[in-house]
Amino acid sequence: MSETRNTYKDLQNSHPCFGGHKNNAGRIHLPVSPGCNIACRFCDRTINDVEERPGVTSKVLKPQQCEEILKKALDICPDIKVAGIAGPGDTLASDYALETFKIVKEKFPNLIKCMSTNGLLLAERADEVIEVGIDSLTVTVNAVDPVIESKLNSYIIYHGERIYGEEGAKILIKNQLEGIKKVAAAGITVKVNTVLVPQINGDHIEEIAKTVKEAGASIYNIIPLIPQYELKDYKAPECAQIDEARTKASKYIDVFRHCQHCRADAVGVPGKSEYGDKIYQRRLNVKETFSHG
Repeated sequence: MSETRNTYKDLQNSHPCFGGHKNNAGRIHLPVSPGCNIACRFCDRTINDVEERPGVTSKVLKPQQCEEILKKALDICPDIKVAGIAGPGDTLASDYALETFKIVKEKFPNLIKCMSTNGLLLAERADEVIEVGIDSLTVTVNAVDPVIESKLNSYIIYHGERIYGEEGAKILIKNQLEGIKKVAAAGITVKVNTVLVPQINGDHIEEIAKTVKEAGASIYNIIPLIPQYELKDYKAPECAQIDEARTKASKYIDVFRHCQHCRADAVGVPGKSEYGDKIYQRRLNVKETFSHG
């Protein structure tokens, strides 16, 4: 018997990343995934209390800690409708995210379960994602051309092997698209994120949007580059460039336009309330950088 999931229409009313921000829908990000298996040239995953961006958390939790964290968060912010895991590493690079969602499914069955992944292991772990009852899955797809992807990602770590350049990019893209097809076919709503780096993938956005829509994605989110790490000398896209990219993508797929660049331990209603300090007792004002692997 197939599991009943929130549909795309349901999520538009109750998930802040699908339009639910209009209804004051809140979310909590549970930072349980410590490591990553790809090396994006713009990614700087750190532990600190001061930066407001993806890949940042004040601490990494164990799955067993999440039940108490969720109880506390729901007490403080009853508007929370979504339990999400978005890092700080990749959610499928370890078992911690799926273990956490098993707890959420059992203890908080009314919460929407939302997960983000780079998609490298999505095709082979799709059945686990489906079984644990994920409602919405976000996959970051920055290119569907290995030449372009290799300019955005140095290498992947795949089954213990470090694979560089276009060879690694081919594997990543293949697994992302196969994984999207599998989970979308099971009724999971798929959102695709693309980090817009105008000098690298600015002319590639239409192709990405068209390809991921054909694979089964329902909504597309274009995120402006934060210049850092290996791409620190690249310019962030201007508003006109972001708007142009969204217009091009919207020929093929619904486009989300309200992304808040949330931390991996964000709590509350995006743009209206933030309770991460109370929930996670942030104290750390120094920066500790994650390693790959």
